[in-house]
Amino acid sequence: MSEDFLKDPLSLFSVKGKTAIVTGATGALGAIAAKTLAGAGANVVITANNAEGLKKVAAECVKLGGKAEVVAKRPSSEANCDAIVQTAVDKFGGVDILVVASGQNKVSKIIDQKPEDFLDVMDANVTQSWLMARAAARQMMKQGRGGKIILTSSARGLLGHPAGYTAYCASKSAVDGITKALGCELGATGITVNALGPTVFRSPLTEWMYADDERAKGVRAGFLTRVPKGRLGEPEDLAGPILFLASKASDFYTGHILYADGGYTAG
Repeated sequence: MSEDFLKDPLSLFSVKGKTAIVTGATGALGAIAAKTLAGAGANVVITANNAEGLKKVAAECVKLGGKAEVVAKRPSSEANCDAIVQTAVDKFGGVDILVVASGQNKVSKIIDQKPEDFLDVMDANVTQSWLMARAAARQMMKQGRGGKIILTSSARGLLGHPAGYTAYCASKSAVDGITKALGCELGATGITVNALGPTVFRSPLTEWMYADDERAKGVRAGFLTRVPKGRLGEPEDLAGPILFLASKASDFYTGHILYADGGYTAG
């Protein structure tokens, strides 16, 4: 067995010159993924509905040293997913990495939730992940050089929640199932399929939990009793796991959910 990698172990984490697609790139996780990969030298194709927001993220990616292309589409149809992949092929010559960071939640107790809202969450988090993984996998297999597919799970794919999360928990459990099944299905092709499972990390949606007012302190204290690390997450806590899953370092790691949660799911 060759141990040439020991001469430069950090090269295992290199994504320089690779091309990554990041969906939901105007959201907190998508923006972190896009900027992390761009800062590591990857070309990024970033997608979302918000064209103006995408331009801002693209500018930050370029400032970090990467190349960026914007596609103002969600992975909400086969045609959109094919168009996103084709943009990567036309602009950068192929697809090496896919990060599906798009999705949504509609919080409601089951007795109050409309069936159409449940189906919207399942479509955004499950069907669109499947469609985008399908389009990227086809291109990766055509290229014949392997690839990295990273879906977005959550601690809620493993654990329940008392505050109206039946749709979200079900959707993330389904993403876990897709991850494991695709990890098996594509295992021999050189394509790895994994999911990143964060818990609370700093973002525009969770910023209130980091505040110093009494409400935030109370909620935070209750939550942190379940977090062995004793703190809430920060964006940089997700950067390392993203880089691992996107790089050669994870070549023998597939079909898994990597929980970046401070130990929350271990308890």
